[in-house]
Amino acid sequence: MLEKVGAEVLVERERIAARVRDELMAAGLPVLAPGLDPVLSQGVEVNVDPFDDDAGGVSVAWRSSPRLENCVLRAVKLNLLDDPTLAHQRVVLEAMLAAITAILMSAGFTVRDSLNDYAPFTLEVPAGPGGSPSWALRDEELTVSGRSTGVGGASDGGSES
Repeated sequence: MLEKVGAEVLVERERIAARVRDELMAAGLPVLAPGLDPVLSQGVEVNVDPFDDDAGGVSVAWRSSPRLENCVLRAVKLNLLDDPTLAHQRVVLEAMLAAITAILMSAGFTVRDSLNDYAPFTLEVPAGPGGSPSWALRDEELTVSGRSTGVGGASDGGSES
């Protein structure tokens, strides 16, 4: 039986997963909400594995549209191995995982191909950056330029609107 990781490790995995979702959303990719029904889902899927094994940790996959996935499943079910949908889906998955890898590595994450033989076309993110992300609000964005406050919050100009 597989052992679960301790609470501290699980909290760190959840932190990395949340940060992965944020970085990919900041880049403009659609990211699935955890627990979303697969029938409705397409985009980046980020999962946290609570088990203590080589395949555990944070995994990232791309989910094509439900329509494309249904076409792939149909071709496999009917043993249509020359169906162009299968080759197309492979190209889509490889391209999206390459883009996801580039985005996450640029943001300071450690990314590698999955060690899980049962999860092809999946990435693992064993470590993430600390500190603020590049897209976080900066101090100068929080200060309104050209405006100073006097006593009681009134502007130095003497009038308030």
